[in-house]
Amino acid sequence: MSERKAPLDGIRVLDLSRVLAGPWCGQNLADLGADVIKVERPGAGDDTRGWGPPYLKDAEGNDTTEAAYYLSANRNKRSITIDIATPEGAELVRQIAAKCDILLENFKVGGLKKYGLDYESIKAINPKLIYCSITGFGQTGPKAPLPGYDFMVQGMGGLMSITGERDDLPGGGPQKAGVAVTDLFTGMYATVAVLGALQERNRSGLGQHIDVALLDCHVAMLANQTLNYMTSGEVPQRAGNAHQNVVPYQVFAASDGHLIVAVGNDSQYRAYCEVMGRPDLGTHPDYATNSARLRNRKVLIAKLEEIMKTRTRDDWINALQGAGVPSGPINNIKQVFEDPQVKAREIWRTMPHPVAGTAPTTASPIRYSETPVQYRMAPPMLGQHTEEILEELGLKQPQES
Repeated sequence: MSERKAPLDGIRVLDLSRVLAGPWCGQNLADLGADVIKVERPGAGDDTRGWGPPYLKDAEGNDTTEAAYYLSANRNKRSITIDIATPEGAELVRQIAAKCDILLENFKVGGLKKYGLDYESIKAINPKLIYCSITGFGQTGPKAPLPGYDFMVQGMGGLMSITGERDDLPGGGPQKAGVAVTDLFTGMYATVAVLGALQERNRSGLGQHIDVALLDCHVAMLANQTLNYMTSGEVPQRAGNAHQNVVPYQVFAASDGHLIVAVGNDSQYRAYCEVMGRPDLGTHPDYATNSARLRNRKVLIAKLEEIMKTRTRDDWINALQGAGVPSGPINNIKQVFEDPQVKAREIWRTMPHPVAGTAPTTASPIRYSETPVQYRMAPPMLGQHTEEILEELGLKQPQES
């Protein structure tokens, strides 16, 4: 029996993007088996190569030039250095694009046109190419020409208005997420868009231009919060660690720490009350349904908080999980990788690296039964594969003038 190939085996991607949203999309495609050619500036490369410390360390424990941030988004790719600002460099990119299936870029709107690398120019030489543009605000609208950054969009897109402690409590005020969620969601939406376009190309034989914007993706990912506003006219507010629509669904203080209790339905709530030794709270008309609990949140939570302080965190977690009530600890990153479930899923992986010997990577969450993700290459050194790629494509590096 022949071994089945990776889902995107035979697909070639030209990745002109840098930092996070575009590279995250490129890494997803690379994990699925695509040959992702990462084009970088000679001498500097992707901005995130310098976003350290921390840097990957070599066998002697010394810092290499590879920043952890860069390593997080560039697995399974090959790096080629080309100066696209020169006519010769731009022409080389066009020649590579003519042999590719997908192009990713996150330049400002119109930024590639002066190099002849915009969609219309590339379409003329490769009408089958799927060209994905990732920008802050999209190709249209009054803000289209402006640069977009994750932090800015978390603010203007509404996330910071619903993230953080309530304004009437100590520490209240707007708070960004702990990772660049806008960039990451945009990279994921771009991945989905590219895969959809690939499937459509199987029917039509033609490529197309994909317009993906950080702001669009950010507003879309607000999910129930935007619908809360759309259906009620009431503007959602910060609620700290509490849920806007479900009670109790929040952090509680135990006698020796904190834990999360995430009651998702009324039967789980009754089981929770049984574990607490207060079955009456489970059947009381003020609290028996989620709608009632929402109306009486303040009084109910005050009762629950007093009870939760009487036992240790782990005691509560063991008892609640045993009763089928979703609950768990609040881990730091070190504790995450010590969790038996995380270990069992092999989320910490190690890959060979040309300078450091090995490099860690966080496993892809995509688990195929027949064509599993292959961890083929550590994030490449700057220009590591330039000669290899050009030789494969039958192309030559421009001569320095």
